[in-house]
Amino acid sequence: MASHPSRSASTAERRTTSASTYAAGSRPRVPSSNDTSDRKQRGERGERNGNEQKKNTITRETVSVRTRSPLKHTSESRVNARKGKESDKPLRASATTSAPGPKKTEEKPPWNPQASLIPHTSAPLSSRISVPPLASSAPQSLEAQPLSELSLESQEVSIIEDLLFVFMGFEGSYIRYADSYNPKEEKDRLMGPSFCILPGLDPSLRDLTESMLKMATQYSALEAFIEVQSREEFGAVNHALCAAVRKLLKDYLILMAQLEHQMLTNTSFTLHVLNLHTKPTSHMLFQLYSLGLELLKANNILEDELDDSLDETDGNIEDILESLREGGGQGATGKKMCKGGSTLGLITKRLASLSGDPAARTLLTTLLREASRPYMAMLNEWLHHGGIKDPHAEFLIKEQKSIKRERLDHDYTDEYWEKRYTIRDNLVPPQLAAVKDKVLLAGKYLNVVRECGGVDVSKTLQDVPTTFDDPSFLDNVNSAYAYANSSLLELLLTTHALPARLRSLKHYFFLDRSDFFTYFLELSTSELKKPAKHVNIGKLQSLLDIVLRQPGSVAAEDPFKDDVKVQMNETGLTNWLIKIVNVTGLDQDAAPGTISNYFTPAAQPNAADDKDIIGFDALVLDYSMPFPLSLVVSRVTLTRYQVLFRYLLSLRHLETLLVGSWMNHSKGVSWKHRSSNPKIELWKRKAWTLRARMLCFVQQLLYYCTAEVIEPNWQSLMSRLDAQNEDTKAGEGDSKAKRTVDELMQDHVDFLATCLKECMLTNSKLLRINSKILATCTWFANYTASFSRYLAAADSQLSANNLSKTAASQQQYDPAKLDTLIDLLGKYEDNFTRHLKVLLDALNYLAATETVVFLSLCSRLSTASEGLPGVGVPSFG
Repeated sequence: MASHPSRSASTAERRTTSASTYAAGSRPRVPSSNDTSDRKQRGERGERNGNEQKKNTITRETVSVRTRSPLKHTSESRVNARKGKESDKPLRASATTSAPGPKKTEEKPPWNPQASLIPHTSAPLSSRISVPPLASSAPQSLEAQPLSELSLESQEVSIIEDLLFVFMGFEGSYIRYADSYNPKEEKDRLMGPSFCILPGLDPSLRDLTESMLKMATQYSALEAFIEVQSREEFGAVNHALCAAVRKLLKDYLILMAQLEHQMLTNTSFTLHVLNLHTKPTSHMLFQLYSLGLELLKANNILEDELDDSLDETDGNIEDILESLREGGGQGATGKKMCKGGSTLGLITKRLASLSGDPAARTLLTTLLREASRPYMAMLNEWLHHGGIKDPHAEFLIKEQKSIKRERLDHDYTDEYWEKRYTIRDNLVPPQLAAVKDKVLLAGKYLNVVRECGGVDVSKTLQDVPTTFDDPSFLDNVNSAYAYANSSLLELLLTTHALPARLRSLKHYFFLDRSDFFTYFLELSTSELKKPAKHVNIGKLQSLLDIVLRQPGSVAAEDPFKDDVKVQMNETGLTNWLIKIVNVTGLDQDAAPGTISNYFTPAAQPNAADDKDIIGFDALVLDYSMPFPLSLVVSRVTLTRYQVLFRYLLSLRHLETLLVGSWMNHSKGVSWKHRSSNPKIELWKRKAWTLRARMLCFVQQLLYYCTAEVIEPNWQSLMSRLDAQNEDTKAGEGDSKAKRTVDELMQDHVDFLATCLKECMLTNSKLLRINSKILATCTWFANYTASFSRYLAAADSQLSANNLSKTAASQQQYDPAKLDTLIDLLGKYEDNFTRHLKVLLDALNYLAATETVVFLSLCSRLSTASEGLPGVGVPSFG
């Protein structure tokens, strides 16, 4: 409001009387004894008329303008407080009535400012009344008597009364808003109004008054700060901070009421006494005002940062997409906001910088304590129930609700475990910076246990710290982390039997004691020889179910055998792996040329590259892993198992083909017959030697992968797992967790990554070389029957003597066939020998630069190249 109504009326009355006197052109005369009674009567009538007019003015303005000041006092008290100033009033009234020829003035309509309601905002306690009109817009008739016409004592009384109004955010009669201040602008209100004092005030009073006006500016700014920061989008921490500031401002208003009481009752109450009483409060308001400005600047409310960096926008893209997926607009604007942990960090930083000021330290400690209460409630809910109650997105843990548990069966990037719960680094308060990872893991572990029914979420939390200054704050985090870790370990290792599940995976995917799988391949050979797209998967699944239930096999005693399924992957293993290891940017932390981190559907090659592969090359097993074991054996982890399975299966199948070739070479008539042609016998010996070298290569490679890579690493994994299980059982109730669930998962991932690397499945060069060697061996084994027919036609004795009635011996003699056989076998031999030498050289180099385990493989594979010119045993130096 522009000025207090009663004060405006009284000052206007005095100013009007004085103005009419001097307008008549006469000076006030001394009253005589004869007209004393007439002046008294006219004065009484004038006072009654003035009181009625004042009463009407008060009534009209009370209806139209809402008075926000709690300081309301009677006109009698106001007269008593200002009796020194009112003592001159009868003299001025007499002078006015005795002036000759009173001049009639036109009656102007009364000043009637209107108030209106402001629409609702998201701040429930914000004012909904429009801004009062400025005092400068009031008519001249309501202006107070100029300060220059008042005595020093009267000036002091008027300024004290004005200051009490200004301290509460209202304009006074002599202290007004500066012209640069616009109360309708939010930024002006947040910065606080600047005040100016009307001319005529004594310099001794002006200096002291100007020094006290800062408090009025700060109080008005804090009121506006509370209204802005109480909006819903600023979060519960800012709301709690505003509540604490509002409580302090309530104490401030109580002080103003006490000071007014002193002004009305204490005749010795001076401006200097008022200044002394407000000194401590002024310091408090200054600290609150400074903190408010920092928060508003952090929220980009007071300072527009038009050159926002693109990094901030890019960092909010995930938040924007998540908000759009959830159908909400929160966070979709990408606007930088200081809330939650950021607000607590700002208060903490300010507390550290002002720790040498006892009053500021006490104030900021109180604010931090009160503001941290909602944050601590969210933290305790996360630590002890595994849930997030964060409607304003201000907690340090972010939950992406769009990543659901049901997607685990199709999650090739471990999104559920890695991305469902993440840390908002910009919202981590300093008190949690050292333990933020424990906070994340504690809630994440407990969330899994809660989803399995292991946490009573209806249980009320008791004896937990509610503020950051509680001495048990860090102990609460550590104990919650230890409890959540041990609970999830017990759930995985004991309740859901993770070690037994891993042994089951080993039987099926690593072909451990795989008598059942050999039987399955024998039964399904006719089906697996077909092109992959023509294979009947239902028939293969039925055959696998029969084999798994065969009495006496390892699988018959496996309680998880029903979780094994047959699938056909129409993409060849080698092409798939080469495209995966050549993908860059898949994971910035991954070393180039590795697949130890993620297998994504986007990385899968086009199936058209391998359209001619048969069922043996496309066969792959799948495994249904229930929750929560699917966190440890996730889809990406299971893909690593499938890669190793397909590689071992290809070696087993090639070994079977080469053994079949050996049987053909041993039993075939054309092979057993001793020809008189030395070229044919030499060709046979070369073919037998090449087949033996190929079989030696495949068997040595298969033995290396199973006995020297998978089995030792498996034993190491299980020993760590068993030790972890024993520590969990022995350490129940121990606040210090020795092993964590993440370490268990990392051990499992490291085991698979090591197996893939040492089996030469993560290096593109080794993949290509190995693929060419295995392809050469496969072609050679498949062409054994053709070799037999060519051999029967190339040997004249076999054709002439007709030693047998088989189709092979009834071939017509063709001398050119022998040259074709020699040329074809030479190509196979050269191809195999050349690629084997390149492979050995590559393994020697990698053994010296990456892993020494390749030395053993070099030693074994060198037996397949012994006795050949130019190919010797690789050096080990």
